[in-house]
Amino acid sequence: MQNPADLRSLHMARFGVEPEIFAAPGRVNIIGEHTDYAEGFVMPAAIDFATLAGISPRNDGKILIYSKNFDEEREFQSKALPAAASRHWSDYPLGVLAILAGVGYTIPAFSQSIWSDVPLGSGLSSSAAIEVATALAVCSLLKVEIPRPVLARLCQRSENEFVGSACGIMDQFISANGKKDHALLLDCRDLSYKLAPIPPDVALVIANTMVKHAVTGGEYTSRRAQVEEAAAVIGRHRPEVKFLRDATLEDLEKWGAEMSPEAVKRARHVIGENERTVEAAQALARNERKKLGRLMAEAHWSYSRDFEASCVEADAMVELAQDLPGLIGARLTGGGFGGCTVNLVEADHAKEFAAELGRRYETRTGIQPQIHICHASDGARKV
Repeated sequence: MQNPADLRSLHMARFGVEPEIFAAPGRVNIIGEHTDYAEGFVMPAAIDFATLAGISPRNDGKILIYSKNFDEEREFQSKALPAAASRHWSDYPLGVLAILAGVGYTIPAFSQSIWSDVPLGSGLSSSAAIEVATALAVCSLLKVEIPRPVLARLCQRSENEFVGSACGIMDQFISANGKKDHALLLDCRDLSYKLAPIPPDVALVIANTMVKHAVTGGEYTSRRAQVEEAAAVIGRHRPEVKFLRDATLEDLEKWGAEMSPEAVKRARHVIGENERTVEAAQALARNERKKLGRLMAEAHWSYSRDFEASCVEADAMVELAQDLPGLIGARLTGGGFGGCTVNLVEADHAKEFAAELGRRYETRTGIQPQIHICHASDGARKV
């Protein structure tokens, strides 16, 4: 995480007022991809990369938002905020303001500085980190405290309804509710969750393929539509099935012929992934490392072959990790179509693992990756 003192100094130099500072982490999903909008299970962990948001009140009716990452400032009127996204980084904080206004809060004038070390477009949820940090910061000015699950839903709505990304609840929920040294098995139907401890001798090695991922693109949207198509077909025969969370592989065998071939494959991934995710949480809690690694491998190849949301580079990154000392499990994480792999690695081997994986990947692809050794962190908070 960036040093909050640096953001404090930056904000004071730019706006002349000392800010309050809030941090919201990015996340890595250990297992459970594209199950969240099927009301299924996911198992993410917040990571020690975060977005910092510094905020201070104004008395001139203006909202000024400065991004250190883009070195750009945007100005708005607090009583005349944009009604639609503009495909600009400012859409993410503006979306939060739009949703808060929509549920009855009066948005005040303020200055905000944003500084993040969550890699953009890498599948580590930089967008959710901005949304959650902004929501906490603005709520501090409003002097309201919104329960964290509700706050996560509001931030998800900002991305769905304002930004235009059909994401599920996972990213915002883990950013708001993460716990140090734990993954979180989240039931996306009712937002209940269980904590699964990550042993202290296990590191999260996150390997960025440097292939950009974007959840607002057509590939993500088409995959979600195919998942919903499969649920609708099964639901015609079993009316209690509204989401693939409630479907079985037997259902798919019975009625798959009524779906497009693509929908059959997407459904096979989602139904199997839900089962794998629950099993993986149990394996992590019991420290059954071999089983956890097997489930992660099955999840990756299902994601690649049935969901078709991987890419040559991500498949290579997973393949090249398989015989490295210390590996417990590896798979593509996040929305897909590029981004990062998550590798659970015995901590004593993490540095050597990261260096050798990076060397192998560059030799194979000609691309120099970014590889980070991370640990599970707490969720959003004032700093």
